[in-house]
Amino acid sequence: MTISTKMRTFAEKSSWIRKMFEEGAKMKAEFGADNVFDFSLGNPDVPPPPEFDKAIKEIVNDQSPMVHAYMPNGGYPWVREALAGKMSKEQGVEVFHGDMLMTCGAAGALNIVMKALLNPGEEVIILAPFFVEYNFYVDNHGGCTKIVQTDKDFNLDLDAIEAAISDKTKAIIINSPNNPTGQIYSQESLNALGALLDKKGEELKTTIYMLADEPYRKIIFDNNVVGSVLQATKNSIVLSSYSKDLSLPGERIGYLAVHPDIFDKGALLNALTLANRILGFVNAPALMQRVVAELQDASVDNSIYVERRETFCKILEEAGYDFVPPKGAFYVFPKSPIADDVKFCAILQEEKILAVPGQGFGAPGYFRLAFCVPDSVIAGSGQAFKNAIAKAKAL
Repeated sequence: MTISTKMRTFAEKSSWIRKMFEEGAKMKAEFGADNVFDFSLGNPDVPPPPEFDKAIKEIVNDQSPMVHAYMPNGGYPWVREALAGKMSKEQGVEVFHGDMLMTCGAAGALNIVMKALLNPGEEVIILAPFFVEYNFYVDNHGGCTKIVQTDKDFNLDLDAIEAAISDKTKAIIINSPNNPTGQIYSQESLNALGALLDKKGEELKTTIYMLADEPYRKIIFDNNVVGSVLQATKNSIVLSSYSKDLSLPGERIGYLAVHPDIFDKGALLNALTLANRILGFVNAPALMQRVVAELQDASVDNSIYVERRETFCKILEEAGYDFVPPKGAFYVFPKSPIADDVKFCAILQEEKILAVPGQGFGAPGYFRLAFCVPDSVIAGSGQAFKNAIAKAKAL
């Protein structure tokens, strides 16, 4: 056997998202791209804001000495200073540049946090439905995931979370706005969770960290507000990227910020910085660090996602699907009209609709639709959704 048993198993269980994306490529080649309704991949198609084009053109022409040289492993201090100002406003807690690291996307940030925090066998709570890679990130660094379901509307279930906490619990990952549901956790619920983690930490004589994965923070609807985990507990870390709010997923530029009063901050920041280096990320890309430093108040045109969400929800409602309208991000997570979500996604595929089964997100019986696609794809899918639900009900 040429590859490890673990990786062979992981490959067999690998992302449903990628499987559907690859299937979509085959279908588009066979039927034509205009005849396939591909909602499988959360790959933002809204263009970056005009400020990005201006900034990158100026910065790429900079020929200053050492402009492409190594920098501190945590990132350029002046870039972190710019981000710290933004983070302080967003979180309502004063964050300093020394509390921040630049990373290779939010995925890089999560991996260095796992590397810095976890001892073998320690547990990280993840809330279902969840981003599919969390399990792998925790396993990468010797940890174990403990999956806890959210409530029927995908809000935090504090009783279920408390029941899952043990003397092995090291952290919980919060993703709000959530992929795949679009749910946003209220400040009240975050405060209650923070108080619970602090209380259980005292009882168990340990520290339980709240990790907030926030790449969708600026993509919100209906005047909803994304809460602050830094206000909820001092043992909190925010991780994010510019993949969604600036539409730069391929640039792999992200960051993390620790609470200024987090437990044993000096040792933690040293461990995070070392992890950033020894995992091979070394530094976030120098060019993109300089670019995003200029764009702290910029964002994509969110009105495009607002209109798409309204159109898509109307199509699904008229077709008879049961779903909670998303408060943020660019996903809808309807219930499958039959118990077998994989089978229903196959029925959707017969109608040339590509969706991702909910079991890939730890939530069997649902399916995910990404509406970061052209308006024409959404508008043209109405009859196909009606045909699919009619087929399912006829089984």
